[in-house]
Amino acid sequence: MNSHILARWFPAVAAAALLALGSPGLLAGSHGSAKPDIVATAIKAGSFKTLAKALAAADLVEALQGDGPFTVLAPTDEAFAKLPAGTLESLLKPENKARLQAVLKYHVITGKVAAKQVAGLDTAKTLSGAEVKIAFEDGRLRVNQARVVKTDVAASNGLIHVIDEVLLPPETAATAASAAKGPGLEVVRLAIRRGVPLFNDGQVQACAAIYEVAALSLAERSDVPTAGRRRLRKALAEADDQKDLSARAWTLRHALDELGTMMN
Repeated sequence: MNSHILARWFPAVAAAALLALGSPGLLAGSHGSAKPDIVATAIKAGSFKTLAKALAAADLVEALQGDGPFTVLAPTDEAFAKLPAGTLESLLKPENKARLQAVLKYHVITGKVAAKQVAGLDTAKTLSGAEVKIAFEDGRLRVNQARVVKTDVAASNGLIHVIDEVLLPPETAATAASAAKGPGLEVVRLAIRRGVPLFNDGQVQACAAIYEVAALSLAERSDVPTAGRRRLRKALAEADDQKDLSARAWTLRHALDELGTMMN
């Protein structure tokens, strides 16, 4: 990561660390609890540095140091690294603070929900207001497309379940598809790579939104063949008239596939 991004993030990390260390729950003898809160627990683990930066940038550190209890679905640093190019940098900009807050709140469930309880749910409502989908597949608990790799990490004000991908609310997932800065073909591949797991996971609306944002962007790009731009505009017009979300997603997907063949 380049130095100017690190320079921008360092104060945020320091702020998160200071707030965590200054939390009353961490002072000897205060509130009678020996456990650190959720934020301090994440910082201490060492594998949630990006999450800590994001929480500080979104002004959510203090909220997650409250009494709670909360259940946090915590993406690792490696999970954040899987995001499409430019997505994290865009979310961390001050003007996108509301979007960042929505993404982070999508990882928080009110109450202390242990893994055993989570496994018995089909969905769970998050602090963002949107629901995440829960499934148990191949002996592994999943939340949306993410795998839960560690469960029931205890904190004084709740629990942490560690996940291997960042969860994006539908509207943010759509925006992520347009964040790619590479050639048109890379945008096609990125949209399909992000859309397919969502479609297969039952999040058809989010998938269709990603394909639509990609198609709208590609239809205006000079590095896309004229025939490809025409095909995308036709698909967008057709999709606009389709009420069925699955049909809409497939209409746009077929156009993206054809464009990918043209540009390959």
